[in-house]
Amino acid sequence: MKTKDILFATASAVAVLGFLPAMAAAETKLKWAHVYESSEPYHTCAVAANDLLMDATEGRYGIEVFPASSLGKEVDINEGLGFGTVDIIYTGQLFAGRSYGPIAIGGAPFMFRDWDHWDKFRNSGLFNEMSAGYTDATGNQITAMTYYGARHVTSNKPILTPADMDGLKIRVPNAPLYMMFPEATGANPAPIAFAEVYLALQQGTVDAQENPLPTIQAKKFYEVQSNINLTGHITDALLTIVGGPAWDAMEGADQEALAQVTKDTAVCATDAIIKAEGELVEWFRGEGVQVNDVDRGPFIEAVKAMHNGEMATWDQATYDRLQAIK
Repeated sequence: MKTKDILFATASAVAVLGFLPAMAAAETKLKWAHVYESSEPYHTCAVAANDLLMDATEGRYGIEVFPASSLGKEVDINEGLGFGTVDIIYTGQLFAGRSYGPIAIGGAPFMFRDWDHWDKFRNSGLFNEMSAGYTDATGNQITAMTYYGARHVTSNKPILTPADMDGLKIRVPNAPLYMMFPEATGANPAPIAFAEVYLALQQGTVDAQENPLPTIQAKKFYEVQSNINLTGHITDALLTIVGGPAWDAMEGADQEALAQVTKDTAVCATDAIIKAEGELVEWFRGEGVQVNDVDRGPFIEAVKAMHNGEMATWDQATYDRLQAIK
């Protein structure tokens, strides 16, 4: 059975059972932290990676996964990589951009024409160069990129034009560039930790939030928001990053094994997210949620004016190289 097939089979078992019995203890267990739910494919695929890494390293290394902000908020786990309090994380590009600005470009709104443009970017020399720049800046190692989904706005009213965003208090993750889309459309961005978003929506602390459809389902935001507006304003992804202390402690062969396992894990989760995105619009409608198709053109024009403005953490040459990818 191929590695990818093993991941899918094992991840499915994890999703049903919630755990796997340990066949043998690894000599070193790497702590993999993230802010997503244990039901989501990012988690189930990462849990399945334990057996693959143990096999590839002959038991020298395994993985223990900590979901749902159990080891800290996203800012915390990013900082924890350098301290060695966590060994591996999933994180958004805009959070990684706090340490190395250019890498944030891949998480900026309307930066990609379509899925194919994003797919070619993640396999490009440009992305490899930016990953190397991030390593030089932090000592941490980017080993994989997982598709997170197209981010859409949820609200308690239809959002069909940029004018509908005017004055809207919208939760965004706590990284500055997530404010570009709201600010370009006249909304008021409110950085709130992921674990606190449901309650903030329920209590009316914020009017709206934005996330991909699988996340909206997993976090149950549709229970406290009546509309999902298909803005697709960010083609988002998660970086898998191994902390410098953990990476540097490994022999070369074990580093290669870990890198390959995280790449296979990214394929596992990416395929699951693509499948879910294709099914969830009708699922939400079946739950009584109003799902609104949106003309993205006016939103794109509003945001493009800010692509190389004061919020940009990349230079014009980097932007031009990304846009030239065909």
